[in-house]
Formats: sequence, C-alpha cells, structure tokens
Amino acid sequence: MILTKAQYDEIAQCLVSVPPTRQSLRKLKQRFPSQSQATLLSIFSQEYQKHIKRTHAKHHTSEAIESYYQRYLNGVRKNGAAPVLLELANEVDYAPSLMARIILERFLQKHEEAPPSKSVINSMLRDPSQIPDGVLANQVYQCIVNDCCYGPLVDCIKHAIGHEHEVLLRDLLLEKNLSFLDEDQLRARGYDKTPDFILQVPVAVEGHIIHWIESKASFGDECSHHAYLHDQFWSYWNRFGPGLVIYWYGFIQELDCNRERGILLHACFPTDIVTLCHSVA
Repeated sequence: MILTKAQYDEIAQCLVSVPPTRQSLRKLKQRFPSQSQATLLSIFSQEYQKHIKRTHAKHHTSEAIESYYQRYLNGVRKNGAAPVLLELANEVDYAPSLMARIILERFLQKHEEAPPSKSVINSMLRDPSQIPDGVLANQVYQCIVNDCCYGPLVDCIKHAIGHEHEVLLRDLLLEKNLSFLDEDQLRARGYDKTPDFILQVPVAVEGHIIHWIESKASFGDECSHHAYLHDQFWSYWNRFGPGLVIYWYGFIQELDCNRERGILLHACFPTDIVTLCHSVA
C-alpha cells in the first residue's frame, strides 16, 4: 500500500492522543476501510512510538514515579483484581507495558536489598509469574497482553513477522531462480552490516540495476525511512552498489526519491525482474 504524504498525514492526525488499544485500531479501520489492517497497525504503532519518545521524560521524574506507585498501591488496596495499572497507563497517556516497568522497578527497589538489574526486570516482564507479588504479577500481565505497541509480547510478534517476510522473500527469489547470499552467509564471510540478500548476479527492476534486497515488515514513514537510510541503506549502497528495499506494509510515495542514486522502494516483490542473459559464441 503506497500512500501520498497527504494520505499518511490524514491517518496520523487521527492517532493524536489515541490510547494504544485494539479498540482504537478497530476504530481506525472503520475510518479508513480501504487501507489494510496490517498497514494501519504498522502506522499506528510507529506514530504511537514517536509520541512516547516525545513524552518519555515526564513519566520518569522521581515525582511522577512516586505518584504512579502510590496510585497503584491505593488502587490495588481497594480492588486488587481491577486493572489498576492498565487504567492508570491509559489515564496518563503512557504505554501500559512501560507503566508496568516503572511500577515493577519501584516495587523491587523497595523490597529487594540491591537495585534490580535490567536483565531481572526484563525476565519478569517476559514471565510475570517470576514477580514475588501475586497482585503485581497479575497487574503487569494485564498491561503486557493489552499493549499492542510495546512490551515483550509485541517484540516477539514483530520478530516473528519480520522473519516470516524474510522467508517469503527467500522463497520468491528461489522461485525466480535467482542466485543469492543471505545475511547469515554474508556475516560468515566477515561482513558486519549486510542487507537481507545479496544477488550474486545483478538484476534490473524498472530499468534500475539491483545488487541487493532488504526486507522491512513495516510501513515506511519519513522518520523510520530516514533512519534506515542513515544507518543501513547508504552503507549497503557503498559496499554492494544499488539495491531494492521492500516495505511489505507500504510506504509514503514521496520517499521513493533516491532511484537515480541507487535505492528503490517497493511495497511487494517486483514482477518485472529482468535477468542478465549470456549469449553463447
């Protein structure tokens, strides 16, 4: 799904101050029925992450943390089974999983002799049954399963979706009888920063020579695409030549502006691949 900048901005504007819930996503789908669920979810997640980055600091002052912790304690004293943390996160417009982390860290600081390590906290968030307080464990669990933008559950889903699309791309390359090296093979040869696939024999797509293909199981918005250009794509171009990026959930049309410089954008696997033919003398 390729959107113009204006179309993207219209969707993004609808996400202002919207909590990261599945109910919000359903409303977004009703508002934009022509867009795919996957595309809207990717945009929804990326826009919310931008919002969280802008407001992150105010939720991590000592005053804010203590206020949240006391509100949590008061809430569970009244009703430990109620979704106290989840409702608090939605009220202050903060991701539920991140609110759960704040409260868990504060709880462990109070009840443990040594400050909790990041690895211990991450382990407890992945498996709340490890939390030495049944009420808090349940509260954290509610936050994790109801957060569609942050948290260990979302991380696992994103990793699985990314791997799924890399496998899909590999199968399509094999179907086209294209010879390639994957990321693992390239790293085994000593490359530290590589695209997903290097074509051993370059191909042409829409008149442009392609040496590599990168799979992105997300929507290509301005922020993420410019970060990828800086951190990945131009490095690939310097090492391997021009290449193709597939944003499986679409991208902003105006971002496909580096074709003459050697980076093409697509929203699906190209159907007009031209392979090099060797004539026999």
